[in-house]
Amino acid sequence: MEIASSKKAGEAINWEDIQKMKYSWNVALEVMRLQPPIQVIFREALTDFTYEGYTIPKGRKVYWTVSTTIMNPECFLAPEEFDPTRFERGGPPPYTNIPFGSGPRSTCLGRDYAGLEILIFCHHVVKRFKWEVLNPDCKVLKGLNPIPFEGLHIRFHSIST
Repeated sequence: MEIASSKKAGEAINWEDIQKMKYSWNVALEVMRLQPPIQVIFREALTDFTYEGYTIPKGRKVYWTVSTTIMNPECFLAPEEFDPTRFERGGPPPYTNIPFGSGPRSTCLGRDYAGLEILIFCHHVVKRFKWEVLNPDCKVLKGLNPIPFEGLHIRFHSIST
């Protein structure tokens, strides 16, 4: 918000501005934690291992449902609450909030670009519009990607400059 209020109408956002948008990025991370863009991450077992009495052989395809971690109070204090400040306190433990995947071959190649786009989009929406969600109780279908069951209806009101 501080970047949006410091810019004159039509003035471009620059890299220095982007680097100052720490709270905006924390908001984006928290949104992606609560509604992750990917619900399931697939992996291959690197070694044989036993989990809750079941032996998983090396090479077996396994998957992890993101919600088992992001809604776990051992990983996130009050996981059901929207709290962007949780990322100011050193952030969550490693591999608990990975909206773009993780690992040398599993991280989304567009992660940095997507993060930049998210911040620029948020800047322009905050700078130019007031908005209201018309169906705030909209249920989200949690398949491979989250999809608002009835669509997400938003009304934008232009801010006069």
